[in-house]
Amino acid sequence: MSVLDVDGGHWFDDAAGRLIRPYTVSDGRTEPTIRMDLLSMVIATGRQPQGQLGPDHAQALRLCHGVTTVAEIAARLKLPAVVTKILLSDLVDWGVVDARSPDPLADSSNPAVLEIILNALERRL
Repeated sequence: MSVLDVDGGHWFDDAAGRLIRPYTVSDGRTEPTIRMDLLSMVIATGRQPQGQLGPDHAQALRLCHGVTTVAEIAARLKLPAVVTKILLSDLVDWGVVDARSPDPLADSSNPAVLEIILNALERRL
């Protein structure tokens, strides 16, 4: 049985999930135009997009009304992170969203951060 998600305008099937495949959403693109991490912060600039946005771009833009992360938007869109990054990079290119990389100290793959976490854990044990 299929249902229409009125808020997002996407069709879902109870068994199959989203009926529009991610590669369709990104027009087959596999890389965003700007570098973004899952922890990158995005926010709408308040500028109006030129022309009409597609449903996925419009929904992503609505989710950027306050500062939020790429990971949060991907979860709310129910899309893979790379597809979400492509949508958001389009919005940044069009000037309707601003994106900031996370603080290097917040990067969990940064050896300095890992050492700080390890030292904190050792102190607790």
